[in-house]
Amino acid sequence: MSEPEFSARGVRIARWPRSLTRAGEVRIEDGRLALLTSYGSEIDSAPVSAVRAGRPWFAKPDEAVATVNGTRYRLTLHKDGDGDGHGGSAESGRFLAALKRAARKR
Repeated sequence: MSEPEFSARGVRIARWPRSLTRAGEVRIEDGRLALLTSYGSEIDSAPVSAVRAGRPWFAKPDEAVATVNGTRYRLTLHKDGDGDGHGGSAESGRFLAALKRAARKR
């Protein structure tokens, strides 16, 4: 198994209006995006070419919205899992850039 192209832990994953996990993981590996719970169970996954993601104007700097298999998820990415909101903007930007790179490879 190869090393993931992107991995972030401590991610709050919400499906409007309900929070699914406050300490989940977002992983891009082998051309697939996977949303995982804190226990490692898969919430949802799809090929990166089928995933739409972005940062809407109303979102906080540490948030991104991803549509996976037709379901919209709000991802709150904090740097190294800290909940203070600092560094989240860079982390969400890194997620969006990694998703674009992975989609271009496929």
